[in-house]
Amino acid sequence: MAISPTLEGFRAAFRRPSLTLAEIMWRWTAGATATTLFFFGLFEYLNTLPVTNGELLFLRTRQPYLVGEAIAHILRGSLNRAVMAGMLAAWMLTCLWIIAASLGRMATVRGLLDYFRRDVAGNVSAAGTGEAWFRGTSGRDVASTVSTKSDENSPFRALSRLNFLRAAVALAALLGFMGASILARFASPDANPRPAVAFFLFLPLAALICWVWWALNWLLSLAGVFAVRDGEEAVGSISAAVAFCRERTGPVFAVSTWTGLAHLVAFVGATTVVSMPMGFAAVVPWRLVVTAMMLVTLAYFVLADWLYMARLAGYVCIVEMPEALLAPLPPQPAPPDEGQRLISGPSIQTTIDRDEPILSDVPNLAVET
Repeated sequence: MAISPTLEGFRAAFRRPSLTLAEIMWRWTAGATATTLFFFGLFEYLNTLPVTNGELLFLRTRQPYLVGEAIAHILRGSLNRAVMAGMLAAWMLTCLWIIAASLGRMATVRGLLDYFRRDVAGNVSAAGTGEAWFRGTSGRDVASTVSTKSDENSPFRALSRLNFLRAAVALAALLGFMGASILARFASPDANPRPAVAFFLFLPLAALICWVWWALNWLLSLAGVFAVRDGEEAVGSISAAVAFCRERTGPVFAVSTWTGLAHLVAFVGATTVVSMPMGFAAVVPWRLVVTAMMLVTLAYFVLADWLYMARLAGYVCIVEMPEALLAPLPPQPAPPDEGQRLISGPSIQTTIDRDEPILSDVPNLAVET
């Protein structure tokens, strides 16, 4: 009996909506806090800026050059405070995200482990496959399958370190973009500007940085599963994730591909739907247009979190599933056609029956019988 981890992941996300709700809560809590802090800080910063009558005159002219000069004069001398406040806010938000992500991942992975160890394992055992669902836990209760390492080492500590590494990788990606822009600027100096060369030099560097950031972030996120399941430390969880990808490359690639395609379809559909209210902006009040766009965006975020939970459930299914259940079933031999039987006729014996008396070396044995 072969089991598809992709289908099991979608089934787990559909049957356990509480896991998706937990994922939404910790993600949206961090996102709402960051959005609120950003707008609050922006408005407070704008209220502290002194604006003179001459600057107001330049702004009312609506000439791009005069407006730019007025804004530059307004921000002069006070931009350093905004940068320092932004750095402090980013650090505090990063700490909040690390704590929320660690608690949320610990709750969702434990819920998925409980689902696969109780519900799915019971169904597979009832199907009579004769395979032990857990690795080395056959004949024991599900509640007693928790690793002894998880009792000694708290998963929260390992998850916090992994999420700190994810934040560090994101910061390194931002610094990489800055470095790529500086290198591209060298190819287009002010004395001999060549914007096309600078663009084509920056584009592959930016693509490489994005790919490396995505790969490292995905690996660190996957390592959180082993931190909760096996009670491994951060380094041990990363090593277990690498070994897991090397041993189960096919199923992991299948789960990532199908959930990625579903996410792409959801993104294209949400982009198409969110552009429809913008076409009625000339005849519909702008508040209604903005409300419709916000509702579509929130619906897309909910669907994206649900797809992420389905992908995570697929990974947990692969981790918990024995390798024998991942292998596809061998093809059954097709029965011969009735017409082919008539053409071929009766089967012809091609072997020699050595018990035949005529083949005996005893004289006149055939006559005596």
